[in-house]
Amino acid sequence: MPPEPAAPAESPGLVGSAGRGRPTLIGEFKDAVTLRAVLLVVGVAVIQLTFITSYVGAFHRPVPYRMPLAVVAPPGESARLVAALNGIHGSPLQATAAADVAAGTAELLRRDAYGVLVVGPGSGGVRLIEASASGVSASQAMTEVLDSVGVTLHRTVTVDDIRPPSAGDRNSLTSFYLVIGWIVGGYLVASILGISDGSRPANPQRATVRLGVIAVYALVTGVLGALVVGPLLHALPGHTLSLALVGALLVFSAGAFSMALQVVAGVIGIGVTILVFVVLGNPSAGGAYSWQLLPGFWRAIGPWIPSGAGTAAVRGIAYFGGVAIATNLWVIAAYGLFGMVVVYVVLVDVGHQLIRLPRQAGRQVVEAARVSEATEAAD
Repeated sequence: MPPEPAAPAESPGLVGSAGRGRPTLIGEFKDAVTLRAVLLVVGVAVIQLTFITSYVGAFHRPVPYRMPLAVVAPPGESARLVAALNGIHGSPLQATAAADVAAGTAELLRRDAYGVLVVGPGSGGVRLIEASASGVSASQAMTEVLDSVGVTLHRTVTVDDIRPPSAGDRNSLTSFYLVIGWIVGGYLVASILGISDGSRPANPQRATVRLGVIAVYALVTGVLGALVVGPLLHALPGHTLSLALVGALLVFSAGAFSMALQVVAGVIGIGVTILVFVVLGNPSAGGAYSWQLLPGFWRAIGPWIPSGAGTAAVRGIAYFGGVAIATNLWVIAAYGLFGMVVVYVVLVDVGHQLIRLPRQAGRQVVEAARVSEATEAAD
C-alpha cells in the first residue's frame, strides 16, 4: 500500500483540532491589552473628566464675592456707607473704611483692595479708584456693582484707573499665560527625563544630575520667557531680570515636584502632576477671572498652587514694584523643596534596602553553612 500523505505541519501560531487553532480575537485582545494598560486608560479618563469639571465649574458663572473695597467718606457717613455696601445681596463687596484717599490708594497698590470708593459730602458724584492691572475681570465686576449702587443712591460713579495694564497686555492675561508656559515646560522636561532614563534614578547621585539638568533648563527658559514678553513682544516691558528669576523658580519647582511624583508612583506621577498644575491650577490661577469671582473651592486653592502664586507674583513685579509677593514666592519654592526632599528620601531609603538585602543574604548563607557543619559533626 502506498504510504499515507504526511499531515501538513502546523504553522506557528495555529492551534490544532484538539484545542489548537487560529488565535481568536479575544485571545489577541487579552495579549494586547494588559491590566496595567487598562488602569492607565481609566486614569486618563478620570483626568479628562476632572479637567472638564474643573474648568467649567470655575468659569461657567463668575460672580463677585467679598471683593475688598476701601471706602473714603465723611466721618458721619462712612460707617453707614460701609454697612450698606456690605449688606448688598450676595455679598459682592467687603468694604472697610480708610482714613483718607492716600491710605486707600496704598491698600490698592498693595493689592489688599480691588478699589477705593471716594465719597464726598452732600449728594455729589462718587469716585472709584482702580488698578485694573491686578485683574481686569475684578475691576469690571467692581465697577458694575458700584454702578448699580450708584443708580440706587442717585449718584454718578466715575472710574479712575491709576494702574492699567500695558498697551501690549490689554486684558492683563500675559502674566497668566507666561506662568502657565513656564510650568508646562518644567513638568514636561521632568517627564521626558523620566521616560528616557527611568522614572526612578538609579541612585541619589543620578538624581542630583537630573535635578541639575532641570535647574539649567529652568534658568535658560526663565530668561527666554522674560525676553519674549518684554523686549520682543512688549507685553510686560521692564523688570526683565526679576521676571526671569521668578520664571526660573517656577520651572524648577514644577520639574522637581513632577520628578518626585514619578519617583514615588512611576508614570502615574505624570498624571498626578497634570492634575495638580493643569486641572486644578490653571482655572484657579486668577488669570481669566480673578480669585474673588471664582466659586469657593477654586478661590480657596488658587493662591496655594504655583499657577496662581506665579500669576500674582508676575503681576506684582510687572505693575506694582514687587510689593507683597513674598508669600507667592514661598509657595512656589515650597513645591520645589518638597520635590527634592521626596526624591532623596525615597532614593536613600531604597539604596539602604538594596545594601541590606545582599548583607542579609550573606548572613543567611553563613548561618546555613554553620548549621550544615554542626549537623555533619553530630553525625
